[in-house]
Order: sequence, then C-alpha cells, then structure tokens
Amino acid sequence: MTQGHGGGHGGGKRAAWVVLRVAALLAALLGILAPGDGARAQMGSLVPGGGGISRTAPIGFTADRVRYERNRTLVIATGHVEAWQNNNVLRADRITFDRTTGVATAVGHVVLIQPSGTVLYARSAVLSHQMRDGVLHILEARLAQNARMAANGGKRTDGVLEQLSKVVYSTCNLCKKNPYLAPLWQLHAATATEDSQHKRIEFTDAEMQIFGVPVAWFPYFWTADPSVKRASGLLIPSFGVNSHIGAFFAQPYYWVIDGQSDATITPMMTSRAGPDLDVDYRRRFNNGYLDLNGSMGYLNQSPQGTIYANGQFSLNDTWRWGFNVDRATSANYLDYFHLGNTTGINSTLLSSQIYAEGFGEGAYARIDAQSFQGLDPTTIVNSQLPVVLPHARYRYFGAPDALGGRLSVAAGFFNVLRTDGTNTRRGRLTLDWDRPFTGRLGDLWTLKLHMDALAYDASHFNEQPNFGPTDTVEATRALPQMALDVRWPFMRDAGAWGTQMIEPMAEVVVAPAVGASQNVRYPNEDSFDFAFTDANLFGFNRFPGVDRLDGGPRLNLGLKGAWYVGGTVLDGMVGQSYRTAPDPVFPENSGLHDTVSDIVGRLSFTPTPWLDLTYRTRLDHRDLATKYADATAAVGNQTFQVTGGYLYTTFDPYYFYDQARPLPTGSPYYFPRNEAIVGFQSNWGQYHLDGFVQRDLARNQMVAAGADVVWQNECTILDLRFYRRYTELAGDGGSTTVLFQITFKTIGQFGFNAL
Repeated sequence: MTQGHGGGHGGGKRAAWVVLRVAALLAALLGILAPGDGARAQMGSLVPGGGGISRTAPIGFTADRVRYERNRTLVIATGHVEAWQNNNVLRADRITFDRTTGVATAVGHVVLIQPSGTVLYARSAVLSHQMRDGVLHILEARLAQNARMAANGGKRTDGVLEQLSKVVYSTCNLCKKNPYLAPLWQLHAATATEDSQHKRIEFTDAEMQIFGVPVAWFPYFWTADPSVKRASGLLIPSFGVNSHIGAFFAQPYYWVIDGQSDATITPMMTSRAGPDLDVDYRRRFNNGYLDLNGSMGYLNQSPQGTIYANGQFSLNDTWRWGFNVDRATSANYLDYFHLGNTTGINSTLLSSQIYAEGFGEGAYARIDAQSFQGLDPTTIVNSQLPVVLPHARYRYFGAPDALGGRLSVAAGFFNVLRTDGTNTRRGRLTLDWDRPFTGRLGDLWTLKLHMDALAYDASHFNEQPNFGPTDTVEATRALPQMALDVRWPFMRDAGAWGTQMIEPMAEVVVAPAVGASQNVRYPNEDSFDFAFTDANLFGFNRFPGVDRLDGGPRLNLGLKGAWYVGGTVLDGMVGQSYRTAPDPVFPENSGLHDTVSDIVGRLSFTPTPWLDLTYRTRLDHRDLATKYADATAAVGNQTFQVTGGYLYTTFDPYYFYDQARPLPTGSPYYFPRNEAIVGFQSNWGQYHLDGFVQRDLARNQMVAAGADVVWQNECTILDLRFYRRYTELAGDGGSTTVLFQITFKTIGQFGFNAL
C-alpha cells in the first residue's frame, strides 16, 4: 500500500479511493484486513482455485507496497519484501506471486533462509511448490562454520537438493582491502550438489587452490554439510615415510551406523612391514557407553596387534560398573604403526580392569580386578607383574556424633597373584575418630584416635618384591595410635606492610613401637614409593600405604608463616620429627631412619599474577646438606609463559625393592636423581607455540625434547610438531617424530609423518 500524492484536494481523494479499493480486494481475496499503520501490507493465505498453494502451508509476507493485477491473478510486492512459507523465509526488493501456478518470482537482493539454517543469496529466483522447488541466478550460500559457496546458478528440488553450477567453496574470509584476491584456499568445481536431507555436499571436477594456485584435482569429492557432526564417508588420508615401516598410506573411512553408534575403519599400506588395519567402534547407550578399538598388522615377519576397549554403565542411581582392556603384542608395534601418537611417548606398562562402584551418603564402595602387561622386556618382566583378583574397598565418613567427633572407616581386601614372586591375600580395617577443640586464646586442638588392623596370607614370601626369610606367611597385626594436635595461628595487620601470619604447629603421637620386624614378617604391596616431605610431616603414617606402618612415640613440630601485601603472597613452612628410638623400617637416606628426622620445608612466592615460584627441600639434620629438592617456576601470562622444574634426590627409591636387603654398595638405589625440565608456551594472535627440554643432569644426557607450532584462522589450521626421545624403548635407541598437518576446516586434514 502506498500513500497518494496529488497536486490538490481532488488528487488526494482519488488516491485514497484507490488505496481503499486495493485494500478491500486484498481483504476479500486473502482473508485478512489491511494493516492499520498504512505503511506495510501483510499477506495471509493464498488459496487459488487451481490449487497452487495449499491451505495448510499459507504464504505470509510484508512489503512497502502491494499491487494486484486481477486479469493475470498476480500479486506484486515491492520494497523490503519478506515472505515465509513452510519455515522458508524469502526476502527481495520485488516478489511477484502467481496465484494460479503458485510460482513466486523474486528479483533484487534475494535472500532465501532455509529451515536447516542455510542462507542463499541471489540476484533473482523463481520458486514454486511452496518454495520447495526453484531456480536461482548468481547465488551465494552461507553454511555453518563460516562455510560459503558461490555459483553461477542453482536449482532447488523438493526442498532438499541444491544443484549448483560453476561453484567455488571455502570457509576463508576475503581480504578486506582487496576482496578480489583469492582466499587462502578454495575449492573450484564444475558442479556441486547440496543434499540437505542426507546432509552432504558433492563436488564433481573439483580443483583445490591455495592462494589461487591449483594444488590438487578430484574427479569426484564430497564432504558432510558443515552443520553435521557425524556423516559416513572417506576421511582425509595420511601418508608419509617412517624409518621403521617405510613409506605408508592410510585411508580412514568413517561409518555412521545409527544414531547411537559409529566406526572408523583405517587400512594402511606400508613398503617394509606390510598392511595394517585399525578399527574403532563406539556406541552410546541410555545408561552408558562402549568404545572398542583394535588393530592388526605385520612387523619383523610376525603378526602384531592391539586391542583397547573401555565402557561404563549405570546400574541404578547408586551403582555403576565398567571396564577397560589395554593389550598389545609389542612396544615397537605401538611406536611404529600408531602414528597418531604425536607426542612420541609410548607406555611401557598397560593395565586392564573390570570394576563396580557405588556411591552413598558419606560412603563409597568399589570392587575390581586388574592385570598388567609390560611392553619393554629390557626393564619389565611380565612374569613378575601382579594380577589383582579381586580388590575390594569401602570408605565411610560419618556425621558429627554426640561428643562432637567424627568417625571414618576404611576397609578392604585384595588377592595379588604373580607367576614369579609373592602371592598375597590381605584384609584391612582402618578406624579414625577426630574431635576438634578451640581454646580461649584462639588455639586449635584436635584429639585423634587411629587404628590399623590387617591380616595376611602369603606364599613365595622369599621371592620378589619382598625377599623375606620364609616361603609362607600367615599373620595378623593391629596398631592403635593416639595423637594430640595443636595449632596456634597469630595474625598481624601491618597497614601498608600488609598482613603477616605465623602459626606454630605441634603433634604428639603415642603408639607401640613396630620397628624393622615388619620387613621380615609381613608382605609389602602398597608402600614401595616413599618420600618424606612437608606434605606428610604430620599424620599417623608417612608411608603411602598400610603394609608398612609408622609406629612408636614421636613428636612432630612445624612452623608455618605467610605474608600478604596487596597481590603479593609469601608462604612457607619448616618442620622436623622426633622419636624415642630409631626406626629401621625406613630406608637409609629416607630422612626418618634416625631418632631425629631431616628438616623438611617449603617456600612459595607469588609477587605478581605473572610469577609463581615454589621450592620444596629436605636437609640433612646433621650438616644441613640437601637430600631432596623440588623446584617449580612459572613466569609470564597467556601471551607468553615459561615454566621450569627441577628435581634432586640422593637416592632412587624405585630400585629399593628390586633386590634383597641389605642393598649392595653399587645398587642403583644409591645413584642420585638429578633432572631438570624447561618449557614454554605462547598464544599470540593466530599463533600458538609450545616446547620443552628435559635433561638428566646426573647422567649428563638428554631425556626428551619437543616443540609444537600452530597457526590458524577462520578456515585453516597449520600444525608442525617435533618430538625427540633420547631414552631407549625396547632397545630401539630412541626415536624422533615430526608431524605436519594442514586442516581445511569443514573438509579435513592432510598430514605428513617422519620418524
């Protein structure tokens, strides 16, 4: 509708009469009233006698002006026209509706928004059959993930098929200064078919261009619609050269089995080692998930393979069960064929388990069975690895009782089997009761009661890892302990100098002496790895498990301090432990062997958000020589950050249980550990860089080094990774991995590996 502009009063009446006549005709034909504002016209349901457009799918539109031609049954809308039907939205400068044929012709700045979210731009369009069919001229399509297609023309069929000619496809933005320059990459094709029903785009006679330069040609190529997360089809292949298997080519195929499951099938051909096949199957259930991965191939003229499987399923609101199975024929097969491991790190120990666990109010229960497989025969003997069948655990933490204390319970049972070594069956019950008090001067007191009770039945006790004096052991033990812990924090507000806090700490533990007889009377399955630091200065047991217990009367003292000035934090602690008699159950150089322990301490310094320093140490109580040092540092922010770590110990605890005691003088246990690692990472604009270097200072040799350089924009990712392992794995003398990947977003990846 328009407003008349006459030269006088009569012209105004004539224009008003025309407006009322057009409005009446539209109201009669379209079944609606004209808009009240007089500036927009709105169309309701078009129901022509010939049945061009159904009553169930009416066309609605708004426009600046509307004209009706009675003889030709045309409705012509112009000026910011927007029409909608069947969840399709059509916008244009001018739209002509033929009520007899049901054809809509749009001209000028045509925009068609489809129910899938795809947006089509064209100079002109002719649409029919409720906008489900049509022909578009000089069009551009905007898809998900910034994907766009431009074509000379296109044909729309049944609302699900777009057939385009002379097509250009890319996810790259054009240069703002010169939009006529070729984008970073684009795909030129003679034809393209976008099937919105099956969510895929098919190209014929396709040419990949980088900055306008052709680099690859495909007679036929298809990719999933960018809005689709899962679609069956060939994935981008990987190819390259490996020093162990020679030249290789791998072509993965992704198969969407149904809405809950899919599989990736990857055959690989190699020039030296023969073919390889990898299959990964995944399925989601209402109550859990399942993931099965397996591979098979040849290496050194023998069949090789791997299997990785894991799943987890809920039984009800309290219980669930799950499993994982990790097995491989050799470490070398994993290293050479599983090229997706871009870090170059290969596990030398695989574990498998099946479990069930339950969660209650303050309670947790779990039962599982575990087995292990060593992949490096030079360092791990599989016959000495345990099979745990079963391992049951229960924990409970109670609410405060009538006395104000809390009771906690830990119980468990396990059965450890070895082909070569000790077989152990153990039952365990641990009880704790804590009662806190607050003194009148702000002093904090806690009364603690603790008891460990254990029962053992072991065979081959005289073999590794125990090397006991007898073949069998049947024994029970119980160790009750009581402790009184006091902490007295003092806080001082120093104004401009910030806030200072100092907190003396003391703990008196009363318990029967246990001594070194533990080593010859009871098996040890959970207390191998031991380190005395500030983290375990206080407590009933400095061992990580309960097969070795820390007994006898003792006094633990500590002093904690902190200084807060604005955003600067200085926090530290120092402490020492005293006992009435030496405890030879602790290894030499452990820091707890004598009546007076070594001194342990920690210092953390954070002066600004971009600097964080932490240092832990253990000093000999006789001459203050450093026996343990652990330092970490982080300098920088998200744009650029450097991290570092340093570790030093005068002994290597991992070798303590490898041979019978007492250890010989030349045992690796007495060889110091002295390692350092330095790394960095940077995120600057479109770039990401990170790297690290790790070195064994005691042996004066490198351990590992790596770097990763990534550049990405809206359409492309370039990733260059390097990793060098200097240590041996199954006698291979180390390895080097270089991986280069190019990702064209919405299309796939191209990569090259070299080892």
